[in-house]
Amino acid sequence: MLLQIPGVLRPDELAHVQATLGGAEWVDGRVTAGHQSARAKHNRQLPEDSAAARELGRIVVAALERHPLFVSAALPLKIFPPLFNRYESGESFGVHIDNAIRMVRGSAHRVRTDLSATLFLGEPADYDGGELVIEDTYGAHSVKLPAGHLVLYPASSLHKVQPVTRGARIAAFFWVQSMIREDAQRALLFDLDGAIQRVAAGDAGHPALVQLTGVYHNLLRRWADA
Repeated sequence: MLLQIPGVLRPDELAHVQATLGGAEWVDGRVTAGHQSARAKHNRQLPEDSAAARELGRIVVAALERHPLFVSAALPLKIFPPLFNRYESGESFGVHIDNAIRMVRGSAHRVRTDLSATLFLGEPADYDGGELVIEDTYGAHSVKLPAGHLVLYPASSLHKVQPVTRGARIAAFFWVQSMIREDAQRALLFDLDGAIQRVAAGDAGHPALVQLTGVYHNLLRRWADA
């Protein structure tokens, strides 16, 4: 399931993140790449142990936790601390698949990367190129979203970032270990949750709501790692 999630950051949060990143010092993005990815990765990154990265990561995670669409789609168990990258003229990230397991720096914690996410932090008009291209069974999907909007997709997907030809593409990226390991099962639960919410909005007393909600939670109980 590939899903665009609008308005993850509030305007004040987005302004603060942009201002902080505007004065940040960037390092070679290959510091967090795997062996294969490092050969395809050409960008810069905020040092993940820097005070700025930790502060901005907390802002992003708090925004995700309060966003009902993200919670419904991802059913998050663990969220890898967000990282921040920057692509300028000629920089890109070739086709790759994200590592299956990520170690949280400075800890013994591991995150299984069920889902990958990119949170765009600059407006599309601020740069040319830089599209995130995600491949699935229906072909390649090109994604370039407004600032504060997020795209969520299976981490098992081949994907790349097209070369930037003007300006700078700035984004946060991270991974989610879901309570539901299988993408198809997550998609079913997401669709069912959406249907329940639509029925409730039309008729909060509809007798099918109790049954539908029971089906949702029984499926969650059957499939979840929690």
